Amino acid sequence: MTLSTVMASLLKHPDEGYVLVAGLGVSGVAIARFLRSKNIDVVATDSRPLGQDVTAPLEALGVRCETNGHRVETFEGAALVVTSPGIPLDMAFFERARAKKISVTGELDLFFYFLERPLVAITGTNGKTTVTTLVSEMLKRSGLSVFTGGNIGTPLVEFLESGQTEDVVVAEVSSFQLDAATMFAPRVAVLLNIAEDHMDRYTAFSAYADSKWALLGNQSENDIAVVNQTLPIDSDRKRTIKAVLLTFGEDKACNAAIDTRSIAISTQDQKFVLDLSVTRLRGAHNRENIAAAALAALLAGACQAGIQGALDDFSGLAHRTEYVTAINGVDYYNDSKGTNPHAVEGALRGFDRVILILGGRSKGTDFSCLVPLINQRVKTVILMGEAAREIKAVLGSTVEILEAGSMADVVSVANRIATHGDTVLLSPGCSSFDMYDNYAQRGRDFKDQVMKLKGNTP
Repeated sequence: MTLSTVMASLLKHPDEGYVLVAGLGVSGVAIARFLRSKNIDVVATDSRPLGQDVTAPLEALGVRCETNGHRVETFEGAALVVTSPGIPLDMAFFERARAKKISVTGELDLFFYFLERPLVAITGTNGKTTVTTLVSEMLKRSGLSVFTGGNIGTPLVEFLESGQTEDVVVAEVSSFQLDAATMFAPRVAVLLNIAEDHMDRYTAFSAYADSKWALLGNQSENDIAVVNQTLPIDSDRKRTIKAVLLTFGEDKACNAAIDTRSIAISTQDQKFVLDLSVTRLRGAHNRENIAAAALAALLAGACQAGIQGALDDFSGLAHRTEYVTAINGVDYYNDSKGTNPHAVEGALRGFDRVILILGGRSKGTDFSCLVPLINQRVKTVILMGEAAREIKAVLGSTVEILEAGSMADVVSVANRIATHGDTVLLSPGCSSFDMYDNYAQRGRDFKDQVMKLKGNTP
């Protein structure tokens, strides 16, 4: 049975079955809590051994928690399975549930089933969080109340728990979340870009790309899709898109046409020029982010003044080409969120004379696309982490390559070789999990080491 059928039944007859929530991370806990608020029986399961700090609050609500391993009978006995995005959908326990004709879905569909407000959803390989935040700020500046959530950190079901009081929902959604979605259909869908990423999870790049395009898959003729002009749309893909298609890019025919100093916005109802002279967001990739955000915000109800004002005041986000400081004429930038080669490419295009810090845990991506840009803009590459040998083999002798074992060593080496006018850029192109809990911890360590260096520099 589908999610809609099961939910309709359980809301009327709660004693007819339970929903199994797989994974007790932030979103899993929020999903379990929300379902209990609807008087639906919930069993929550996690392969990890979890402490009472996680399970006790849920058990107090009536959730049955099974941790330190999954049980086949729990999956086979559920009315519906709702999974967390971190769990691959081909997990054996999910297959056992499907064999019993039990639907396996995710937070996006559950959220959409109960949603009563307009929804803007943003996906893409890079820029998602920046655009999600920028759209939210543009809408707020235009006088609308906004709930911002999803992959950005706040579970979407928390909007449902809070009573759906805001005017608009702006959601960042990942490919992992979209993989489990079959009915999620935003009023405005934004597809920023698609580049190689998460090849440690997907069997091929085409499968990853299909996950991104799935954001548009359930939209109707009454919805709007905002898509990067550079993304190829073949005839088969075009047939699957029912929404009104608007584009952003450098072509003057785009609905958000990008120039170096301005963006011309044009829809059926409005036309205006967005000024880029004040914004602190630098680089061609950020001009694309701004164009997509402005177009999406306008379509969701923002006004020209709100869009321009929010852009002018927006200082960017931590760990995304974030300026740290200058030491003896050398600028230090933290782009720890640059966890794939496409993100590194975007960051590099904003600088010349770069000392580039690469490395971390490999995601199975190809670094060869960076070679031409490294030849043009990079003086030295400093490698760190598990992927150092892999990256070194790809870059070969195209650039001077040094290696360092810790972030303190990385910053020390960068300081030793940098000269006045250089830029030291941490844009690793890899995940952080070999040395850190997440990219933010890695970025903070970089900033801490840089500031420590500055304190010790005459």
